[in-house]
Amino acid sequence: MAKKEWKNPKVNLSSAIIGCAATLALGLFVGLNWTNIAPYIGFKNTVTSSNKDWSALNEVYTALNNNFDGNLDEKQVIEWAKKGIAASVKDPWTVYMSSDEASDFQDSLSGKVGAGIGVSFRKVGDYLRVVRTLPDNPARKAGVLAGDIIYKVNDEEVYNLDSDEVVTKLRGEAGTKVKLTVIRGKDEKSFDLVREEINNVSADVSYDGDTAYILTTRFDKDTGTLIEKFAKEFEGKGIKKVILDLRDNGGGYVSAAVDLLSLWLDGEKAVEQKSKIDSDNTTLYTSRGKAILKDMKTIILVNGGTASASEITAGALRDHKKATLLGETTYGKGVVQSMINLSNGSLLKVTSAHWYTPNGYNIGESGLEPDQKVERTYDDINNDKDPQLEAAKKL
Repeated sequence: MAKKEWKNPKVNLSSAIIGCAATLALGLFVGLNWTNIAPYIGFKNTVTSSNKDWSALNEVYTALNNNFDGNLDEKQVIEWAKKGIAASVKDPWTVYMSSDEASDFQDSLSGKVGAGIGVSFRKVGDYLRVVRTLPDNPARKAGVLAGDIIYKVNDEEVYNLDSDEVVTKLRGEAGTKVKLTVIRGKDEKSFDLVREEINNVSADVSYDGDTAYILTTRFDKDTGTLIEKFAKEFEGKGIKKVILDLRDNGGGYVSAAVDLLSLWLDGEKAVEQKSKIDSDNTTLYTSRGKAILKDMKTIILVNGGTASASEITAGALRDHKKATLLGETTYGKGVVQSMINLSNGSLLKVTSAHWYTPNGYNIGESGLEPDQKVERTYDDINNDKDPQLEAAKKL
């Protein structure tokens, strides 16, 4: 193979495009926001039959079967046909998943990432680039850096694969080995890594004087409850300001976002859902009697990886004048998705509505612009510099 010319455009984190799966542990934590059409109930289990004539598809299959110089795997043909039907709507969020993919996906919603190497990546331009490595995990200890292009796994080229395929190749049993090759600048670097179990909590808190810093990596079912426990400690610690870090948080359950918003908003509008297929729009409101942070000065850190449920949270708190957004423009994923269980454990994730902030802004149009723009580069990350957090501390 001829030596590839690696393009290395100057890209800050806000301009990075989230791929199909942004994994925090290279188990299979899906970084984008997969929400239910009704956030407080489970997956849909009913599918209405169709009277459509599908004979044209059978015609293609018959012609292929009669003329292909090889063996057809009927099961594989059917699986790819299902994927093709979902892809035909040309909506990046509408996806058919096989039973194995659905199982991994459902685990990811709860952060069950298993064993991996402790790295987060997403699509930037033509390549999958490392966004960050996790402390005390194999990738960071070995020297993998933010901005590295993921090139090979076990000497197999993967730079042009979908991110979920790369995730599958990188994860595995704890204690097993995996070779990761990256492109850094124009240099090729390889790392022999041993997979480890990843402790993937959805939120954590630390303190700096009278400021509480809350890192939220996803919206798990218990994320709101976890952060509520933190908040109940603030008064005793003399906390006067909260920095809520939603950077590279691709979302999760909208119900968890509403739970979190209830710590600031007392029975107020959280988000509105509008759909072309359902004339009854749905408005979600926060709980009453839990807003222990309603008078707390709050700064929210956002960037290009802040998506969906994270954008709902940031948008609602800003609309209600409870928070200032600092950082970079958010991703702009304002869609509601139904999870429809199909036969044999397969799953259809389909866009069924769109989200709007309390003031009526469609999150999916162009994301949320920060009130104060501060960039953070890959060089900043690799040198443990965080100009966004430092700026938030000064507000």
